[in-house]
Amino acid sequence: MKAMILIGGFGTRLRPLTCNTPKPLLPVINKPFLLYQIELIKKHGIKDIILCMAYLPLEFKKFFGDGKKFGVNISYAIEKMPLGTGGALKNAEKFVDCPVLVFNGDVLTDLDLTELIKFHKQKKSKATITLVEVADPTSFGLVETNKNGNILQFLEKPSLSQITCNTINAGTYIFEPEILKEIPENTVYSVERGLFPNLLNKKFPFYGFVYSGYWIDIGTTEKYFQVHHDLMNKMKKNIIGKDSKLSKTVKIEEGRLVIGDNSTLGESTIIEGNVCIGNNVDIENNCSLIDCIILDGTKVQEGSKIEKSLIGKNCLVETNSILSSGCAIGDNTIIRSYSRL
Repeated sequence: MKAMILIGGFGTRLRPLTCNTPKPLLPVINKPFLLYQIELIKKHGIKDIILCMAYLPLEFKKFFGDGKKFGVNISYAIEKMPLGTGGALKNAEKFVDCPVLVFNGDVLTDLDLTELIKFHKQKKSKATITLVEVADPTSFGLVETNKNGNILQFLEKPSLSQITCNTINAGTYIFEPEILKEIPENTVYSVERGLFPNLLNKKFPFYGFVYSGYWIDIGTTEKYFQVHHDLMNKMKKNIIGKDSKLSKTVKIEEGRLVIGDNSTLGESTIIEGNVCIGNNVDIENNCSLIDCIILDGTKVQEGSKIEKSLIGKNCLVETNSILSSGCAIGDNTIIRSYSRL
């Protein structure tokens, strides 16, 4: 089996962070988000991975290369223009000569891929999609199945009277090679709105695999924050990177601290909640960091306070600035002294 990861989007909901960096390469606890998916795929014995992309493809090639340093083999299917989820798969069809596991590049999950593959084979399915249960189904597209797991219908953001289940598409699929032949060539095409209804109409063996593990779409700044908190809340200790230095007077309150390599925390700095600091970051004296994320190369000058905010790469926060809850600062930004945001 091979794997495909769909990473062709522009990441508009995460701007300004994605103006220079594709969303799958944004760090989550100082590791590119896409690497979590690659490591999950590798953990379950799949080594051949195709990255389906359109936006800033050279950034992916620069970081991942042929994949060998990560223990996998990576191929690239680059679209001349974004073709949608289905069009991206069709564009990568030349790499497919066996069943293929398809990942949505926005999703972080602890899905048991071995169990998913086993289910797909046992059902002799041609297409299997993963499903998760949600508390409020009205905000999602629902997927209804019968007791045997057969997909019955798709309901896009149903009203209360239309709700027949609480399972939604979790963004991971297994397709047999013939399924890709159902997708038109060189066309913007949606797996969800085009391919799936077509498979139902043609009565392909089409199943839903329900699981209850961790699942999150990191597509917004709110969710990007949440995934950091979710992962850091599971940590048993703080993480301090290589050659990073903390003053002896740094005070760490409740929560966790993650610091990358070659970063510094100055005297009398206070850390509260979950704080993630990247590589080559300089936090000067008497700063206060509360539930925030600060990416690589940023400098925060003396007396500044950052609370529940996200600071991009290579920024400068000058002295005695205050960034309040909800700020998302793009790369290379300068926040002048005594600013209040």
